[in-house]
Amino acid sequence: MSNLPTDGTAFAAAPLTRAVLEIDEYTAGFGWDQPVRLFALVDTAKLRVQEPQLAAQLGLDQPGDPDAAPLTPVEQQELPAGQPLDEFLATLAWPGAVTGCAVTVERLMLPPAAESAIPTDLDEAALAKWVGEHPDRQEVRMTVAVLRDGTRECALRLREKDSAQEVLTGAELVPGLAEALAATFDD
Repeated sequence: MSNLPTDGTAFAAAPLTRAVLEIDEYTAGFGWDQPVRLFALVDTAKLRVQEPQLAAQLGLDQPGDPDAAPLTPVEQQELPAGQPLDEFLATLAWPGAVTGCAVTVERLMLPPAAESAIPTDLDEAALAKWVGEHPDRQEVRMTVAVLRDGTRECALRLREKDSAQEVLTGAELVPGLAEALAATFDD
């Protein structure tokens, strides 16, 4: 018996985990080497009531649909070109109708053993070059989501293991990015 529903995404009990996996699968459909993607997470039931046209456009206009996810990701406009993600997130604030938010970003990472060999005298550009040329580097796509109440979830997909069955999930996989997203809900 497969642990995947018919659409190929992994089963998930928690609504936020389900949303993160849905975003990961959606983003995977575009392939690799993609820009950062930002999503608002909205309550599906409230969306149906408050924005019926949008719900219909998203195929969510059937109240009581047992397959409908409790959270609906809504992709936002592309981030401003050239602005670092952390600076952009520091300027972001969400309206009250937004239950949570998520971001998908690709990065290079090194295994812990390689991190001890990082030269300490490198500026940001030189460090990026050093990591990019390291033989043990791995390309990873991170999808990180947080809710207003502080709940968080992450999904990691390695380029070398690019399948829905190989996606790792957990609440504390990318804590710094989760904190930056949580701050977008601060008053």
